[in-house]
Amino acid sequence: MLSLFYLAPIYLANEYVATSTYYERLEPKILEIMKALIRIYSLSVLLALAFVTQASGQSVGNSTPKSNRDTKSTTVNKMVYNRVSSTKVTYKRPMRKVVSVRSVPHREVIKYKGQDFYYANNKYYILSGGRYTVIAPKIGFRLNSLPSGYKRLNYNNYNYYNSQGVFYVQINNSYEVVEPEIGTVVYELPDDFEKVAIDGMEYYEYASILYGKVHVNGIRAYEVVGFIEME
Repeated sequence: MLSLFYLAPIYLANEYVATSTYYERLEPKILEIMKALIRIYSLSVLLALAFVTQASGQSVGNSTPKSNRDTKSTTVNKMVYNRVSSTKVTYKRPMRKVVSVRSVPHREVIKYKGQDFYYANNKYYILSGGRYTVIAPKIGFRLNSLPSGYKRLNYNNYNYYNSQGVFYVQINNSYEVVEPEIGTVVYELPDDFEKVAIDGMEYYEYASILYGKVHVNGIRAYEVVGFIEME
């Protein structure tokens, strides 16, 4: 039925040629009217044909199975900082809570650059004024064993162990605190992370590591975007 609709203009054109002598006998106005009708009909058919072709193309283009579509992570707008001065960082809380205790049972002593630090219960301490004050670990601290509850991470061919916002790599029989690669993603932050602002944009900070909030396949996560240099 549709093919007859498309062939109609050709049929009319042939008929017009075959009977042109007859048409010439008619009044000129009638002849002009019939020519106009043929042109209008032909134009209508061409428009219909174009519409059908376009609809067919769209149908083919949208027929890609959903399972083959890209499922890349969606991230929020953020800047990537390799190193940023602490003078450019504004903390949402003006004062950080300091936790100190009189004693740390079953502590492990960490020797670092000629100074003693201490580790116990997934926390690091420095002894000052007769009290043990909780601190963020320094890059290069080493433990004899991994903290409890650690998680394995792999990024850019690096194998990390993450516990309470601290990244470790295995070196021989010990585990050293390191800076993660920019782009490393974690799915939770430690309880005592800080919200900070840099150039008017909000980030999360822990142990001088800056994170930006991202979504990976619809799941909220945090991506390492830089590091704070203390001044």
